[in-house]
Amino acid sequence: MEKECFKQILRERGLKVTNQRLLVLETIAERKGEHLTAEEIYELAKEKYPEIGLATIYRTVQVLVDLAVIDKVSFDDGFVRYELGDGGKETRHHHHHAICQKCGKVISFEGDLLENLEQALYDSLGFIVTDHEVKLTGYCQECAKE
Repeated sequence: MEKECFKQILRERGLKVTNQRLLVLETIAERKGEHLTAEEIYELAKEKYPEIGLATIYRTVQVLVDLAVIDKVSFDDGFVRYELGDGGKETRHHHHHAICQKCGKVISFEGDLLENLEQALYDSLGFIVTDHEVKLTGYCQECAKE
């Protein structure tokens, strides 16, 4: 995403456009496919904006998560990680993650694999699914060979 697009997203959510917010969004966008911790975002952001503080990063990512600009993900490794969100759409279907139990590699993949289950929940219980997260654990191709 470009800087102007980020500015528009922030304004649509009623947020002030600040250098820190833009920096966090740009840092995450530049590392697409990576799932960055707040500390990693901080280290990368410091390269461009040395005076930024870790507390500012934590506050900024929380605001952006609350407004669905970025997503918070956990891979059960003790770290909270962040990635660009889908812009806060009412019905959200994220990409999913496959996590190697041996090397820790995280593979993102797309596809709405749960459509049948969601429809069955609606048909049988009247439950409308608005979001889901799929996290699969196993072995990546390299580790499976060993």
